[in-house]
Amino acid sequence: METDTLSDVLRSVRLRGAVFYQISFPAVWAVEAPPMRELGRLLFPDAEHVMEYHVLAKGAGWACVAGLAPVRLRPGDVVILPHGDGHVLSNDPDLQPTRIDRDWIAATRDAPKPIPIVFHSQYEFSWGEHATPGDTELVCGFLSCDRHPFNPLLDALPRLLHLPASNSAAAHAELAQLALRADRGQPGAAALLERASETMFIDALRRYLECLPAGSTGWLAGLRDPQIGRALALIHRAPARPWTIDDLARASNLSRSVFCARFLRLLGLPPMQYLARWRMEAAAGLLRGSRAPVASVALEVGYESEAAFARAFKRETGTSPARWRRMQLAG
Repeated sequence: METDTLSDVLRSVRLRGAVFYQISFPAVWAVEAPPMRELGRLLFPDAEHVMEYHVLAKGAGWACVAGLAPVRLRPGDVVILPHGDGHVLSNDPDLQPTRIDRDWIAATRDAPKPIPIVFHSQYEFSWGEHATPGDTELVCGFLSCDRHPFNPLLDALPRLLHLPASNSAAAHAELAQLALRADRGQPGAAALLERASETMFIDALRRYLECLPAGSTGWLAGLRDPQIGRALALIHRAPARPWTIDDLARASNLSRSVFCARFLRLLGLPPMQYLARWRMEAAAGLLRGSRAPVASVALEVGYESEAAFARAFKRETGTSPARWRRMQLAG
């Protein structure tokens, strides 16, 4: 049930991956990546949320995010920035980094991907040529997803997610090798890298879920909890069913009071509020993906009244279902 619920959310929020840069560094290097609030729209103009990730194919280094301890990186390691934080990658966390130029990102947005970049020194680089081997080789990519109406996964992830090579799947190393030897003109190359990066991210989520420490809270902790995970699976499997707290508590083999308290502690919101918000997410997918009348969408997610559904949808999104659909089709 855990895997099914996670897959359900990932499909709903339209996870999309890309590999944009393959970078070769000399022995001394340090680069600073701006936060995704500055770059996200340049890279994915229609995306609501953009995450960055890096796969270290060769060499060693450090990943640093302000306010967090530096993370040591070794060959095969993956580091993901789920909330789009600005960060520094380097071979020495004490070095002054070169900041990635936003204007260069914009100017090369439509260049064939992945873009080979060769740093000749800490401050000088060239791009577009086949990357020459360096002391360190890094593959950099991005993942976009929807944030609205409801994405329970994002808030459950840390600012920096590190997967050491010893704990990561072979797909991570394969992604790096695919990018490093990619022929940008080869048919299907971009799609292959996109799917590989999505697979890498999903595997990272599963491994992070497995390693959550006891006492963790958040959506993933709820997913892992046997009783609450079952309730979440039932809600996702049949959001239109007229669930009651008693129904979900009984299915979870918990008393009503224990179920409500545990659900609230783990997810930070009551069961019925979670159900209502997930219904809006399910409705958003139906509005986006079909021409069904709003009244039919309302029925499909558990509302007998179109007016009640429209009020609930507007509370969650700030706009009516019909207008939201027009905005999605226009965007």
